Amino acid sequence: MTTSQVFKALTIAGSDSGGGAGIQADLKTFQELGVFGMSAITAITAQNTLGVQAVYPMSAEAVTAQIHSIGEDIGTDAVKTGMLFSADIIQAVAEQIRHYRWNQVVIDPVMIAKGGASLLQQEAITALLTHLLPLATVITPNVPEAEELTGLTIHSVEDKKEAARILSGYGAKVVIIKGGHDAHPEESVDLLYDGEAFHTFVGTRIPTKNTHGTGCTFSSAIAAELAKGSDVIDAVHTAKQYIQAAIEHQLEIGHGHGPTNHWAYRSQAMAANRDQGGVPIV
Repeated sequence: MTTSQVFKALTIAGSDSGGGAGIQADLKTFQELGVFGMSAITAITAQNTLGVQAVYPMSAEAVTAQIHSIGEDIGTDAVKTGMLFSADIIQAVAEQIRHYRWNQVVIDPVMIAKGGASLLQQEAITALLTHLLPLATVITPNVPEAEELTGLTIHSVEDKKEAARILSGYGAKVVIIKGGHDAHPEESVDLLYDGEAFHTFVGTRIPTKNTHGTGCTFSSAIAAELAKGSDVIDAVHTAKQYIQAAIEHQLEIGHGHGPTNHWAYRSQAMAANRDQGGVPIV
């Protein structure tokens, strides 16, 4: 394999000491999907399946230095942002993305942890809308995050569509309103808006509390596929399959909201390959 054949993705996000979300989830996902992963840490959290016990943010200068190190040497085929914490960090990240002209950017607007802890300062929301969304290839809010970003109350599909239109108006090329918080007992429906048309991605709802890091994992799977050259629709389709497998095949780790299973998608592919008489995937 030559250097030109190595696909790369950079996650700019917080560190989850419990390993289920943040850069840990992102790097696991990149690896499982065949992409070389790099990271710029925005904050260190003391965190487990029971919640977030403490958050220690990095300075904007420290985040900039990490991104600069990647940009000046290795480069990247896609960028994924997660927990950015403050307006200063968001502005610094946007400046670096513009500077290096990175044009495959997936934004997961991480705001609230599963346990309810706030992971984004209030003044940072304006910075995210004005500085980062115009650079976004894809933004992936769940319903509470979409409500926070748009000021809407979302109860219906039409509400989702209106929220998507508003976020698209800030410059994001594609908006995905995730369906994890929907009331439907059997399905989770993600709504994608590309500025012209709406598309839906349907998954079977799994009754489980082990969903820690689903948003990080889904968005980083999209970034990995974009890094490999997929278009957005195909990238989201693969990411949906990836997160569905990760939720279905539970690990049962911890005493609270456990993490998803990042190797489940590859394990399924290996099993299918064996059933078809193929050579085992390594």
